[in-house]
Amino acid sequence: MADTHVLFVEDDDVIREATQLALERDGFVVTAMPDGLAGLEAFRADRPDIALLDVMVPGLDGVSLCRRIRDESTVPVIMLSARADSIDVVLGLEAGADDYVTKPFDGAVLVARIRAVLRRFGHASGPDGAKPSSAADAGPDEAVLRFGDLEVDTEGMEVRKGGENVALTPTEMRLLLEFSNAPGTVLSRDRLLERVWDYGWGGDTRVVDVHVQRLRGKIGQDRIETVRGFGYKLRG
Repeated sequence: MADTHVLFVEDDDVIREATQLALERDGFVVTAMPDGLAGLEAFRADRPDIALLDVMVPGLDGVSLCRRIRDESTVPVIMLSARADSIDVVLGLEAGADDYVTKPFDGAVLVARIRAVLRRFGHASGPDGAKPSSAADAGPDEAVLRFGDLEVDTEGMEVRKGGENVALTPTEMRLLLEFSNAPGTVLSRDRLLERVWDYGWGGDTRVVDVHVQRLRGKIGQDRIETVRGFGYKLRG
């Protein structure tokens, strides 16, 4: 990923400089900014491949910056938060972030999370641009899956509701593909973390819950059913 451009917004000079050096050692090109307004300008000027945003930065806080970025782009966003139990984590995810990392973080863990996000953003549908196996093996007649007024085009990576296009982020698209490939089947949060977020270890299920809520808001609140104690399922 030698050409991967990272926008890093962090107001702590020590963390910003140390993290920038660590990322550059791993082959990333890094633009580091000390506040949200400078970060927004850099985003618009450079169009990075991924953005790392600290929640608490001056000028324009990380959550607001994430909303601004999401209004203009589907570029992946990882929020950095000082506390795992902070409401800021949920606010960041609701603003459109794809993942979050808790500070203080290990540099290797941060790099692994960045690469995991970038893999799934390669084609919105799977690592290295590969679609999930059921979508990749589908014939022309099976490429468009229909659930009531909802249509999921697994080849064109498009979603329509009532004939109108629905704009999804790559993470939301991957989540919907997991549901679409197993309609009526209850998918646990752990399975979704592994399949959609590429977590090979236990992760925070709030990431799943917030993304399901965001997806419901776009495809219909009643389309994805909560099965208490087990997970979620797509209604056929």
